[in-house]
Amino acid sequence: MNSELVLSQFDYELPPELIAQHPAATRTASRLLHLDRQGTLHDRQFTDFPDLLQPDDLLVFNDTRVIKARLTGHKETGGKVEVLAERVVSEHTALAHVRSSKAPRAGAVLILAGDVRATVTGRDGELFVLQFEQAVTDVLDRHGATPLPPYITHVPDQMDEQRYQTVYARQPGAVAAPTAGLHFDAAMLDRLEQAGIASARVTLHVGAGTFQPVRVQRLSDHVMHAERYCVPAETVMRIRTTRQAGGRVIAIGTTSARALESAAAQLESRDHDAGDDITGDTRLFITPGYPFRWVDAMLTNFHLPQSTLLMMVSALAGMDPIRRAYQHAIESRYRFFSYGDAMFIEAP
Repeated sequence: MNSELVLSQFDYELPPELIAQHPAATRTASRLLHLDRQGTLHDRQFTDFPDLLQPDDLLVFNDTRVIKARLTGHKETGGKVEVLAERVVSEHTALAHVRSSKAPRAGAVLILAGDVRATVTGRDGELFVLQFEQAVTDVLDRHGATPLPPYITHVPDQMDEQRYQTVYARQPGAVAAPTAGLHFDAAMLDRLEQAGIASARVTLHVGAGTFQPVRVQRLSDHVMHAERYCVPAETVMRIRTTRQAGGRVIAIGTTSARALESAAAQLESRDHDAGDDITGDTRLFITPGYPFRWVDAMLTNFHLPQSTLLMMVSALAGMDPIRRAYQHAIESRYRFFSYGDAMFIEAP
């Protein structure tokens, strides 16, 4: 990491009305801002995406599935609480964010939706360890709500249950959607397959930390949140085949990119048995100056000011090209963030 990078270099002013509060009428109806290898911007539609691909390209999708991770209730002693289950660690135990007027102490009992009781048994960093009297996944399935990002202001409804989830979601565990994937529907995936564009899967369970602002001025002081990931051995093989054929590895979203680059680093460190899936917890923080090992291009949405995701795309394309792209997107009234428009970035 460049030790001279500071937070103010990744700030911008966004008119609030450009924050998309609802998805487009259909998944593929979004706009697409294309930043090509020469740094030129092109205003397109998302339906143009297949036309920007080459025969030997490999698209890598994150197949994580968003769980109904948000629960509301009250302390046994009174006072409202809101729980966001960040990670299910055993049948009855979860690590969670707990919002209340006063942080609960170890031993506190929470009465959640459905009269489900959960006991605070301790802390793990910023997260609380909760022991549920019932299976955590059953509680979330029956009583949980879709954990929409904090900048989306409406109460989650049935539309959100469908649209804040990719059509190819398989592995439950995320508390935020890999939003670049929200633009794909079954017909688009079929179109890509019929065009001969190869695809592969990774799993990275997106945590609530993805929305947390960076709170330090020097980026070198930032402690990245951890997320679980898995890059299957088959995906590694397809990446190598793509490389040998001269094709590009295109990450569908920053989460796919983070999983791929974490796996590449693990391979380089030889902390891995050849032929096995690559798994672990990653705290990889990608900032300008980072040498991408596997990712050549990325499809992504527009990201929050001062966010680690904005820093990642700036690392891929360059800080000045991303600044120009975001200014253009604001002037051209693109829709921002999770339910917003898309951007296709080709590394120079």
